[in-house]
Amino acid sequence: MSLDASLSKAQQEVPECVAVGFVDMMTGMLLAVRTVDSHPQEVLDLVAAATADLFQGKSVTAIEKLFRKSRGQAEDGRHYFNEIIVFSDNLLHVFQRSRKSSSHAAVFVTRANANIGMVLSKSRSMMRELETKA
Repeated sequence: MSLDASLSKAQQEVPECVAVGFVDMMTGMLLAVRTVDSHPQEVLDLVAAATADLFQGKSVTAIEKLFRKSRGQAEDGRHYFNEIIVFSDNLLHVFQRSRKSSSHAAVFVTRANANIGMVLSKSRSMMRELETKA
């Protein structure tokens, strides 16, 4: 199954899912996306950039560095922030970093009325499948 097919499956599996995308944070590119509506390319590009900022922005990497230092840990390439959830007026955004490649992340966007527990459970399950496609 291709990445596009896996994104289609994810959109069906994650409750109230209106969009799902897979981002390469090293290049800042959205590798693939599935949405119920069409969006201008510049909006999709901003989603990829925002995802990279959330996981790899200066403040986040500084916090991770301080966590390592305070715990006496050496730099090992691992990250503390692997999942970020953002609630907006109408939507729930789940950003998940790949465990297999820390430069990849998935974005799941659902309606705000979706059951958060089910969204997290299903998006985590689908992330394991998406990781094998990139």
